[in-house]
Amino acid sequence: MFDDRPRSPFFRGTPPRVIAHRGLALEAPENTVLAFAAALAAGADILETDVHVSADDIAVVSHDPDLPRLAGRAGDVSHFPLSQLATIDLGSGQTFSSLAEVLSAFPDARFNVDVKTPGAIGPTVAAVRSAKASDRVLITSFSDSTRRDVVRRLPGVATSASPRIVMLALLAILARSTRLLGWVTKSVDAMQVPERYGPVRVVTARTVACFHAVGMEVHVWTVNEARDMDRLLDIGVDGLVTDRADLARIVIEARKSRGI
Repeated sequence: MFDDRPRSPFFRGTPPRVIAHRGLALEAPENTVLAFAAALAAGADILETDVHVSADDIAVVSHDPDLPRLAGRAGDVSHFPLSQLATIDLGSGQTFSSLAEVLSAFPDARFNVDVKTPGAIGPTVAAVRSAKASDRVLITSFSDSTRRDVVRRLPGVATSASPRIVMLALLAILARSTRLLGWVTKSVDAMQVPERYGPVRVVTARTVACFHAVGMEVHVWTVNEARDMDRLLDIGVDGLVTDRADLARIVIEARKSRGI
């Protein structure tokens, strides 16, 4: 049972949630307007994306810090102003967008935003504030200091645990201390984790139950096979971070039809 910690409006609706990893990139380049539109059309609840910063200090939607994999050319995202990034062809008529642009393009969509670099902190905050989108954004980062800095500047915004907090939370579970687990996770709303960190199995029926006991949602990344989706949903996870939002929605609806 969830505890009485305040719940962000970001978590409206009932889990499980389909979290579209970089949109739906089957027929569109990842992290583009077309990929996000495809994900929403396929039934995604939340759009997951990544943010770097341009040369003119604008939050840019991109997983990679550089261009070779995405655009087949040399250079770093941070070396170009947004106006120039917007001329780079990513395929299917798509190009780089700013975070502000995608928040505006999808005004009713929720975004799971991974802030990739400290330089993107201020620009990310500015984009979310400008769109008045704090209640439909969840902030995460592999850097706990980056995550905390963004959250501090966006009071009330939802956030998920960085690896440091995940590690401490797992130690609290190992110690069988619900009180310690609640204290360790008091500053975050969700655990967004892989099923395993190397040899360590992070997501089990027990860890999910423990996270639920202190008011946390559990979202697992990156889950692309139907059998894995079913297995994880069976143990109670609240969200599937997936490259296949279309498949995840089919799995969830099939489970509903079976009364699961």
